[in-house]
Amino acid sequence: MAVRNQHPDSKKFKFRELKVYASTEWLADNKKKYRQVFDRYDTTYVYAELSFYNKLFDEDDWEISIELKCFSIQRGRKEICNLPFRRKVSKYDNVVFVREGWGNKEEGAFWKRGTYYWEAWVDGERVATKYFYVEDAGREVQYDDNPYLTVESLRLYEGPYDDVLEEDRLYLKTFSAEETRYIYAEIILRNLNQEQSWQCELYSKFYNDARELKGQVVRLQRIEPLDDLIKITAGWGSNVKGSWRKDRYTAEIIFMDRLLAVIPFEMGEGFEEGIPTSYLPNQTTPLNFNSVDHQNASFDDLMFKLDGLIGLHAIKKQVRDHAKYIKFLQLRKEKGFEEKEDINVHSVFIGNPGTGKTTVAKMMGRLYQKMGLVSKGHVHEVDRVDLVGEYIGQTAPKVKEAIEKARGGVLFIDEAYALARSNDDTKDFGREVIEIIVKEMSNGKGDMVVIVAGYPKEMKHFLDSNPGLKSRFKLFFEFSDYLPQELSQIGKYACEEKGVQLSPEARKHIDDLIVKAYRRRDRTFGNARFVYDLIERSKVKLGLRIMADENPGNFPSDFLGKIELMDVADLDLGGQKELPDIPVDESLLSEALDELNDLIGIDSIKREIHELVRLVRFYRETGKDVLNSFFLHTVFIGNPGTGKTTVARILTKIYKALGVLERGHMVETDRQGLVAGFLGQTAIKTAEKIDESMGGVLFIDEAYALTMRTGGMFNDYGDEAIQTLLKRMEDQRGSFFLFVAGYPENMESFLKANPGLSSRFDKVLKFEDYNPHQLYQIAKLMFMQQSIELTPEADTCLQQYLEDFYRFRDKYFGNARAVRNLVEEAIKQQHLRLADLPAVARDDNSANTLEAVDIKAIELNKEDFHFQRPSIGYRRPASQDGD
Repeated sequence: MAVRNQHPDSKKFKFRELKVYASTEWLADNKKKYRQVFDRYDTTYVYAELSFYNKLFDEDDWEISIELKCFSIQRGRKEICNLPFRRKVSKYDNVVFVREGWGNKEEGAFWKRGTYYWEAWVDGERVATKYFYVEDAGREVQYDDNPYLTVESLRLYEGPYDDVLEEDRLYLKTFSAEETRYIYAEIILRNLNQEQSWQCELYSKFYNDARELKGQVVRLQRIEPLDDLIKITAGWGSNVKGSWRKDRYTAEIIFMDRLLAVIPFEMGEGFEEGIPTSYLPNQTTPLNFNSVDHQNASFDDLMFKLDGLIGLHAIKKQVRDHAKYIKFLQLRKEKGFEEKEDINVHSVFIGNPGTGKTTVAKMMGRLYQKMGLVSKGHVHEVDRVDLVGEYIGQTAPKVKEAIEKARGGVLFIDEAYALARSNDDTKDFGREVIEIIVKEMSNGKGDMVVIVAGYPKEMKHFLDSNPGLKSRFKLFFEFSDYLPQELSQIGKYACEEKGVQLSPEARKHIDDLIVKAYRRRDRTFGNARFVYDLIERSKVKLGLRIMADENPGNFPSDFLGKIELMDVADLDLGGQKELPDIPVDESLLSEALDELNDLIGIDSIKREIHELVRLVRFYRETGKDVLNSFFLHTVFIGNPGTGKTTVARILTKIYKALGVLERGHMVETDRQGLVAGFLGQTAIKTAEKIDESMGGVLFIDEAYALTMRTGGMFNDYGDEAIQTLLKRMEDQRGSFFLFVAGYPENMESFLKANPGLSSRFDKVLKFEDYNPHQLYQIAKLMFMQQSIELTPEADTCLQQYLEDFYRFRDKYFGNARAVRNLVEEAIKQQHLRLADLPAVARDDNSANTLEAVDIKAIELNKEDFHFQRPSIGYRRPASQDGD
């Protein structure tokens, strides 16, 4: 392509384009036969066409100085010609064309095989560069003798702007005018010029029945000596449906200004599968390329294609054995044997993302079609969104429509487990989907195979969600994660698909990243998708590096497809977020530490937090990375009422003041806020809470509830929440902190429930029960907050009561919460006592004074304790107890 250089001082023109051509034949609209690849045996002159917009159009005439230079890059940069001239620009010309060429009038006399480029200079500045190539296959290209290539296959398919993977293509001869987006021509050529590398330039032109040009696509592809077949796709259309009209069309393929093939097609009411007859100019009879179509490929051809997939060794063997058994059953039927049941090929695909489930499902459809089990062999892929309606009455029509679209092939339900919520959820329409599918599999019209896919654990629950579902599936295929060496092979294939190559150094770095990711993998590991993403990101880096150059158009074609080490060196696997450089907020820190110091008891916890503050200050003063020096995911262990939540809030404020947290907020939740009612949604719900806490703290109270099974049922999804938390705690360490709190025994079970759980928490804060003196201090503080004063006798009663209260405590002891209940009960008893007095007997002092009798009265309300604990109360003298 032509590349424009920046010219901030240019005033009179705006660069439009630089093109290359060889034929002097004039075409409509002042056009030429533009090309970039020429055969040396029919090339005389090669021309450059510079065009620009006249910014003084309809205003004034002016003159411009132009130089057109041609260079060869075979052995360094060698100038072929320099054509300088001045040109008068007329004010009547909106677009100005300047055409000049170089060569010899005798064909093949001047231009030799090689890579060349034209440069256009205007007023002493280069404005554009355009490459072109001269090829030599030993003899001239003729209509009946092409030394470069022959047409092996020409087929058409429909798809979106970004094309369709080869295994997903459905070849058509009639297209729906309403539903068609892009029409692609899949062109397969055989390379006849295998002694050298060369540039192949194909023009694909789409015409309507009136021979009006609908669109044109040019593909320039470098062909290597070992390339036996050349595969090129070219499509025209729009992502917006409705851009085609009902009509007859043709797609014409042109190579080196010669027609290679013509394939007709129609736009009608709907799609019709098949391969249109193609016409070659050097043959009198039309050609039909059905011989290479998968619909007419032999069973062995399809199995050979399956064997060509990377990895999946166990799956390949299982598919082959399964196919042989089906043939055996068919043979028995031919010999007169009667089977009690029809052949059942409904299947369950189990495995992580990117392990080839969808690819194999599509191949299974073709295999079943070859064995006569289905009529078409296509695959209709759906998920929960495609099947479940939003309101009552919407689900059944959606499911039936999907079934009819899959009729004759395979209904592939990805992430099928999302259809099955917990067994006690009667409001989810996913159950209706399962019931309809079970009925179809049992006594439907047939001519359809159902394949469901998903994670192992979730798929077990899905199959158990309906009594008749599991028995309908006879085949189970387990897709293991790809090995590192297999992922490396997939990387090479991805490079071919994306038109890039990896340098040896870049290849080694990519392989190292693959091994690292493989070792860190969990059940969400993307496998082939992960590798494709790596290659795509590398290609983006290559593009940014090329475009950062002042003259990117000067790079040879090879450079545009070569990924170097510098393009992949800074690729990562999702490393931690850099900690913002936020200064210490001394005012907020002082406020938070005062709140901490004002708390009664928890001396050991205060000491740990003060040590942490000093260390963070020291690290900040010395310029060290605070985030990577402290592991701040924290466990809070203690009985109820020991201050866990209060300290968590204060600690969050301290982290914010120290600049360790970007936002410094705390999101409080529990099991109910994380766990959803059906599989697949818990991870989403948990991730939403984590996202909400980014830059702050996620505090999970009674976290042990995530590992408590509900009667041992499988439908407890707390483990799904834990798996999500574990991954985000590691992947986004420093972006947020996780605080979990709970009772001692339960939290010990919680941390042991998952092997990786306890190792994620490096800080454990243990909240001991308050001693009697601390309980007394808490009570006095609460009374003071209520403006209540105690008489000396009441004060003595309170201390004795709390000593007994502490002595008889058990593991359910409520600490400060129990003290609050005591305080509230004592105040209530005081109010009852005052209510019995005449109004004249009351005064302001009595309303704010608590007497011993108010506390002694509490004993009457403490006789019925839970868990058969000993009754306790104000300790009376023995002579009054009756003991």
